[in-house]
Amino acid sequence: MLRALKNYPSAVRLLLFTTFTLTMARAITLPYLVVYLSAHMGLSVGHTGLLVGGAMLLASMLSLYGGHLVDTLRSHTLIVACTLLFALAFIGIVSSTSALLFFCFLVVAYLAQTVVDITAKAGFCALLPEDRRGEAFAIKYTFNNIAWAAGPMLGVLLIEADDHLPFLLSALIGSGLSLAYYWLGERNLLGLREDGPAAGFAQVALGMLRDRRLVCFTLGGVLSAVVFGQFTAYLSQYLVVTLQDPAQVARLAGYLVTTNAVTVIALQYVIGRRIGRQQLMPWLMAGMAMFIAGLLGFSVAASAPAWCLAMLVFTLGEIIVIPAEFMFIDLIAPEHLRGVYYGAQNLSNLGGGLGPILVGLALGYLLPAAVFYLLIGSVMLAAMFYWLGTRRRVE
Repeated sequence: MLRALKNYPSAVRLLLFTTFTLTMARAITLPYLVVYLSAHMGLSVGHTGLLVGGAMLLASMLSLYGGHLVDTLRSHTLIVACTLLFALAFIGIVSSTSALLFFCFLVVAYLAQTVVDITAKAGFCALLPEDRRGEAFAIKYTFNNIAWAAGPMLGVLLIEADDHLPFLLSALIGSGLSLAYYWLGERNLLGLREDGPAAGFAQVALGMLRDRRLVCFTLGGVLSAVVFGQFTAYLSQYLVVTLQDPAQVARLAGYLVTTNAVTVIALQYVIGRRIGRQQLMPWLMAGMAMFIAGLLGFSVAASAPAWCLAMLVFTLGEIIVIPAEFMFIDLIAPEHLRGVYYGAQNLSNLGGGLGPILVGLALGYLLPAAVFYLLIGSVMLAAMFYWLGTRRRVE
């Protein structure tokens, strides 16, 4: 991976650094949002979950327009503006005196990070040949997981000193990135193109709805994200119902999160760089098979090692599917609409929000282990939509 990074243009390395650092800034604070809201605004756990989840869902929906901005504005301007907006949003979060203000600033922070992420993906496509883009996506995802592993630990150290510090550090990181990218960023990357469309966002969105491949793939992404998008949340729900011992649930959940993080960091680059444009369907089906095998393992696991083994298999599916999704969008997106197509892909986050909701409802009406068969059904539907989306070869 280090050898690949050395061979990348400096603009690609800067994009990877920017997305990694901004993800770290978000990871520092996200695990403590519920605690912070409860302590400072007196909200119940249910209301805080609704606020945080609602902000993520709204930002995901708005990311489609964010992708349109990526196609119409220079990436240098967009990244500088969005990282600064990210910083200002976290200052607003700390200063908020009402849940509504907190919610608005949280949406802005999430949306700003999402737009930077979409800009980076489009940048990879502009700066790298087709056969090296999958490798870049794999490196980016590996870095993101390192950030999610390290960020919360840093947040723990800060929150013990003062529960405002994680948010202030996130603001400081955002402002520092804005200044760094202003001076070091590639100013001509993804500039306005003379051959780009003059269409507005509404016309572009209607055109995307007519792209059968994109619609099928977006539906497949939503359904697969139901399974892997927020797996820690629904596994915790299942464990609370079946174990009924908070200490044991917390311990086992910690083992599973660690297994997932270690597996991704160790294998994401090794596997992701091998996913090519010509073998997307076999790779996607292999990822779906790993999800099904992992879910079956969860349904029968009776010990911590069995749970961790099932999580390892499940994580292999995640490692395969996420880079394959990037590659498919790269395959079908018109050159002048890459941003908005990546914004559409980001709608799969809606599935991540639906997962815990569906599992929570199912646990109230079904035998606990049956929820995994419900999730297997979601995987199978996702595989069907992926197959429909990849049936026609892109010329």
